[in-house]
Amino acid sequence: MRFVWAVAAFVLAAVMIGAGIAQRTVFQGPKTQTTAISVEEDAPYTLIDGAVLNAAPGSQTLRATGEGTIFVAYGRTADMKAWLSDTTYNAVTLDGEGAPEAELVEPAVEDESTGTDATTPDATTNPPDPAAGEAAAPDAAAPDAAAPDAATGQAATPEAAAGEAAETVATPARTPVGSDLWLDEFQQDDLLVAPLQLPDTMSVLVASDGSAPAPGELSVSWPIQNSTPWAGPLIVGGSILMALGILLYILGIRHVRRSRGPRRKGLPLPVTEPIDLAVDGADKGVISSGAPTRRALAGGKRAFVFVPAVAVSALLFTGCSADAWPDLAGTPTPTPTESVVVPEGQQAPAVTESQAERILSRIAATVAEADSSLDAALAATRLDGAMLAERSTNYRLRGAIADYRAPAAIPTKPVFPLLPQAKDDWPRTVMAVVADEDNKTANIMMMTQQDAWSDYKLSYMSSLGAATKLPDLAPPYIGATGVAPDSPFLIMPPNEVAAAYADILNKGADSEFYGMFDETGDEFRAGVAADRQKRLDEFNATGAQTGSLTFASTAGADAPLSLATLESGAIVAVSLNETDTVKPTNADAVIKVGDNPTVKTLAGVDQSATGFTTTFSDQLFFYVPSQGSTEKIQLLGYASDILDAKVIK
Repeated sequence: MRFVWAVAAFVLAAVMIGAGIAQRTVFQGPKTQTTAISVEEDAPYTLIDGAVLNAAPGSQTLRATGEGTIFVAYGRTADMKAWLSDTTYNAVTLDGEGAPEAELVEPAVEDESTGTDATTPDATTNPPDPAAGEAAAPDAAAPDAAAPDAATGQAATPEAAAGEAAETVATPARTPVGSDLWLDEFQQDDLLVAPLQLPDTMSVLVASDGSAPAPGELSVSWPIQNSTPWAGPLIVGGSILMALGILLYILGIRHVRRSRGPRRKGLPLPVTEPIDLAVDGADKGVISSGAPTRRALAGGKRAFVFVPAVAVSALLFTGCSADAWPDLAGTPTPTPTESVVVPEGQQAPAVTESQAERILSRIAATVAEADSSLDAALAATRLDGAMLAERSTNYRLRGAIADYRAPAAIPTKPVFPLLPQAKDDWPRTVMAVVADEDNKTANIMMMTQQDAWSDYKLSYMSSLGAATKLPDLAPPYIGATGVAPDSPFLIMPPNEVAAAYADILNKGADSEFYGMFDETGDEFRAGVAADRQKRLDEFNATGAQTGSLTFASTAGADAPLSLATLESGAIVAVSLNETDTVKPTNADAVIKVGDNPTVKTLAGVDQSATGFTTTFSDQLFFYVPSQGSTEKIQLLGYASDILDAKVIK
């Protein structure tokens, strides 16, 4: 009977294991669903809309085939279309039946009769950016109100406007590699396979080098959920039955052997030899036998029988993944988290966290190269405003003074917190706090992007105070709105902050704005006052009878950049100029720079009968509370460097 049960177990085990394996192989079906994208017209770019990528559920895999280098990038659909607005490209969307179709999109052409864009809104009609402090431009669509040229001050004629439009259409091809708009990009020769997981608000750009036609063989694949929840239990259950069948088979053999009748007399065994007690060494007391015992042979057979069962079970278990088992855990209960209310109609944030880190890395690399070669033109591709002005002065000094210090490198990460402006058009502003791990400090910075084709530039960067506490900020995935330079919703408009703080530096407690700024923890104000007093004392010790030294602070020429906080306040970045003036009070006196090679290099002379002015540039970050708040304006960070030195005319 044991043999019957053993055979039944073997048969049932084979059926169960076979069924489980079949579910994972021949009965499983295809694992992916693939849709080919047909592009008939040649164009340097192909834009695959997010709706095409999300035509089926699950992550996407884009496959592009072509000759030479293949470039693929993805980003927000609005950003992609803005970047492609001046060139020809194929737009891949879904038709009425849900199938992808490609349509050739031509660049916008200005209508000569009206002076407006015939296909898309003119970029110049976008509203001014409050954070960048731009004034509203006149309507470019009015033919009788042509805006004057910024360089010449003369109004452009319709003929000139038409010529400029033609030049815009004929814009030479540019490389798509390295644009700050892309969230990520890939490059490969001949074949590129990019795994993606994008929402329908993002699109994919496919190109070669920006001039040659984009690859025409494209396809998108999605995984098909072919779960086999009973494959694992069937294989495991079959393995258990197989082990049980083997055990029953062994027990059956054992039972048959024990149930045999009387056995015949066996062959005579050899006489056991007596043990020789005189044997010495390792062989003493050892009894040897020329053949293994029956028990040893039987035990060896049992071990050999069990080995295949264990091996087969182990091999089958390795093929069982998570989708081969029933989901007994159920759906986890979501945990409530603190939420931030997004204002109605707020636009998408300008950058993501990974995108910001990549942009900062590019800025740092370019600026480091410019610092090494003293190339102000190269630095201008990634710096702007006060940052560029200070760097340019440093390059002049290092070119003339061998041991002059190099500027500090731009830190890159970790970036926390990040506050991008929530804005769909341009210009855009991004604030970031970056830790400088080498110096154990943190820097706060503002970056700006003027249009879709421009790179982000670093406009302001200051060191945060050790005890500085930032106000509550919106998370990076929501972003912040820009604050207008003349906003009446703050206790002081951003475009007045620099002048008010400069007045405090000049007059101290006598300034009318003294009570509006928090003096607690303002290391910069205390440092400026102490430095001025020290230098004045040193000057008066030798030159009080023949000259004078005065100090003055004024608002810088750079526009303020402002982003809103959660409490309706704003973080405001401004620039100040501190000017030291040394001039003679005696007609026969001459001001000499002495051992000051910095002033000598910038001014071009080492003495003057009229005196010298030395200007320092300050980059300051403030927190400005909203109207009605009892808080004061707080200094968050500061940086200062020499800007210029001139002979008084």
